[in-house]
Amino acid sequence: MIKWNPERNSMNEDNINMEIRKFLKKVGITSQRIIENQINMANKSGSIKIGDEIELEMSLSIKNFNSINSISGKILID
Repeated sequence: MIKWNPERNSMNEDNINMEIRKFLKKVGITSQRIIENQINMANKSGSIKIGDEIELEMSLSIKNFNSINSISGKILID
């Protein structure tokens, strides 16, 4: 939980950074498992081969701020 310090009228940046890192670790582990599972299923079905590129796009929404951001990239199958 991000802690607000009303006396300083500011947020505790160390706590914020730790909370963000915890969230990103959870996202990273979960995302990696999903990607690996999808690639393994595609490999078993023969729908991908060596030399193919897998296009990825991740969306990050911050509901409190009505913010949506996309991050895209590619994975080369070798």
